Amino acid sequence: MERWEVWESATPSEEELPMRAFASIRNQAYRVAVEAALEAGRILRWHFQRGLEIRYKGEIDLVTEADLASERAVLARIQGAFPDHRVLAEESGETDRDSPWLWVVDPLDGTTNFAHGFPVFAVSIALLHEGQRELAVVYDVMRDELFTARRGEGAFLNGRPIRVTRTPRLEAALLVTGFPYDRRESPMDNTREFIALLKRCHGVLRVGSAALDLASVAAGRLDGYWEFQLSPWDLAAGALLVEEAGGRVTTPLGDPLPPLGTDIVATNGLIHAELLEVLAGCRAAMG
Repeated sequence: MERWEVWESATPSEEELPMRAFASIRNQAYRVAVEAALEAGRILRWHFQRGLEIRYKGEIDLVTEADLASERAVLARIQGAFPDHRVLAEESGETDRDSPWLWVVDPLDGTTNFAHGFPVFAVSIALLHEGQRELAVVYDVMRDELFTARRGEGAFLNGRPIRVTRTPRLEAALLVTGFPYDRRESPMDNTREFIALLKRCHGVLRVGSAALDLASVAAGRLDGYWEFQLSPWDLAAGALLVEEAGGRVTTPLGDPLPPLGTDIVATNGLIHAELLEVLAGCRAAMG
């Protein structure tokens, strides 16, 4: 029995009413997020198997019809259940509403993989309340793996608890990262950091989906992740997964990750200081 279901059975005091209302919203929102992610996943699978219509948002950044169809399905469910909530979504931007609740949606994280026929992509949905991450759903579409978390209640994969690794040192760690879309022009292209960490750890992967990178850290499949110049919808859900799985999430400077952060380091906690030290050395070398 969920703890808020216990409250439903008793007459709440005046002090308990706000907590009860909050828990009720979060409980309903969790169900809506899971249903939305699974529906979006079905849409993405259909488009993936059918073929793609692609257009570019930038020289490298692209969008497919699948992104748009997936986002429409997710937003329909969210706005149908919570018409007063704010929503920040990758393709349609942010709704102009006055609400402490903010949904952050990536309808297709890993679009480049998707467009090239590489079956590694996800739906990512997070809900924030007054800037605090409250729930997360990341759905690995082609593996049919559903990662979920609610603040203070742990992280789960297909309903089973998950935890970060216990790898104690960077030299034994398997890491993952990504590269910014403007890497052809920007000096902040992550190549210096990639080389430095490749020489210090057991290995570095490049998967192509920030949401799945973070989910893999949460599930104990990888020991750490770093990346720069992302968008809030890339990180919001995955960051909560890592935290609820017992890991540590910060900016590359070691500060708390802002609610809508764009630069991130996420680890099992044990290798965090070493990883930050390497990143700091790269910044210093750049002047």
